[in-house]
Amino acid sequence: MALMRAARLHVPTRTLRIEEVKRPQPGPGEVLVKVEAAGVCLSDVHLIDGTLTPALLPGDTVTLGHEVAGTVAETGPEVTSWREGDRVVLSAGEKRDGVVWTRGVDYDGGWAEYALARVDTLLTLPKSIPFEQAAIIPDAVSTPWGAITTTAQVRPAQPVGVWGVGGLGAHGVQLLHAIGAYPVIAVDPAPAARERALAFGADLAFDPADARFAEQVRTATGGTGVEVAFDFAGVPAVREQALGVLAEQGKLVLVGLTGKPLTITASTRFSYLRQQLLGHYGSEDTAVPQLLALTAGGRLDFSKSITDVLPLEKAAEAVERLETKEGNPIRLVLRP
Repeated sequence: MALMRAARLHVPTRTLRIEEVKRPQPGPGEVLVKVEAAGVCLSDVHLIDGTLTPALLPGDTVTLGHEVAGTVAETGPEVTSWREGDRVVLSAGEKRDGVVWTRGVDYDGGWAEYALARVDTLLTLPKSIPFEQAAIIPDAVSTPWGAITTTAQVRPAQPVGVWGVGGLGAHGVQLLHAIGAYPVIAVDPAPAARERALAFGADLAFDPADARFAEQVRTATGGTGVEVAFDFAGVPAVREQALGVLAEQGKLVLVGLTGKPLTITASTRFSYLRQQLLGHYGSEDTAVPQLLALTAGGRLDFSKSITDVLPLEKAAEAVERLETKEGNPIRLVLRP
């Protein structure tokens, strides 16, 4: 019996361990992928700290990792669309009976030497894109892409605000710049995060604690406020502040996840200005192919997004670094 190493989370105790487990065998319509890179996401941190709990996991233990890139190691019976050695990116989830299951949450993910994937959840990875950069596209990049292009439907020259310039927000800034939003205003209490936002394409970067904050936004937008505000932080105070500088008929898009109640203090003003509150999660099936094409074509570059690459054995260290923001990471990647 072939074995492999995997970073497994025991959900009842929230214990993460590197274990030797049976290497999966691909069945009909499945492919076994040799993992070359797997991203570490804040969602992984929340699974470990108990903020998030798998809703569909049939057992009590799961291999984490929903951002995965690698090469085809073995194909299942009657699989002809993929061959050994093909470079691939794995979708962050799959549909089963109309329900979306998330990789590394509801079924085993890519913090392992090998990962099992249905053929319809694989995408060809162009040779020009390194595995480390490719791995983060199915969530860290595709989620803000979906929020921007599908949920908010941002148009060129629209003034926008991005609250929280972490793993999702930094890519949100980069993508908003790429599609021509203007001005792109980044908001973060950390000076290093504001500097990062400017490096990723923000036109302005403000401290939310600055007493002149609202005035700064009004000046930057010609007095209108931002037409779209993105909450990538998942913090109630952020949402309240964003609503305060939202333009007439403006949209507040909630991307960062939080279990806290949502309150609109100035609800009469919200209704009078016909503002909108939009929830967002994940992305459409078209997002990752679009982003791979744009990256391969040189329109997007995620080389600055990879803060560090660590071996699988240091998964717990990577989680701690992301949780404590040690070194101001954008994305940490595991290499089994």
